[in-house]
Amino acid sequence: MLPGSPTKPEIIAITISKLKLAFGDVFCDVGCGTGAVSIAASQFADRIYAIDIREEAIREAEKNFDSAGISDKTTLIHGEASEAIADLPRLDCAFVGGTRNIESVLQKLHTKVYGRIVANAARIETAARIIGCMKSLEIFEEVIHVHVSKGYELAGETAFKPINPVYIMVGTTL
Repeated sequence: MLPGSPTKPEIIAITISKLKLAFGDVFCDVGCGTGAVSIAASQFADRIYAIDIREEAIREAEKNFDSAGISDKTTLIHGEASEAIADLPRLDCAFVGGTRNIESVLQKLHTKVYGRIVANAARIETAARIIGCMKSLEIFEEVIHVHVSKGYELAGETAFKPINPVYIMVGTTL
């Protein structure tokens, strides 16, 4: 199992909505981890580039892409994201789930994406850095603080347990 956890389905749903993915899009998943966001994006995107610096993440994503039947439209890239992005073609949208070198990653994506960039973060300091960088690039559109609680049985009734809140930052390069 990878450190951290895959992006939760409820967060993925909001992220995909904010990306405004359209049929035929070219999509990039930076810090792809298990590939959960790429798999969700594959319902729309014709081409997916999934990048992660962790070898174990690439192996896990590859297995998950095979299981989901999307390997033919996905290119997995093992490497440092800001370097890998430079070699990509024009992108319609990108998701950033990893926060390593976030400022450099956003600067590179700014030159490649002609549409939406969505970045998720669990820590407020990281969210502030992303917002600051997006503002300096003049692409910042909005930030959303998402709290999700899941029901579980407690003494024969239903109670709710929260999952960690997530900040979703949205930028538009148009």
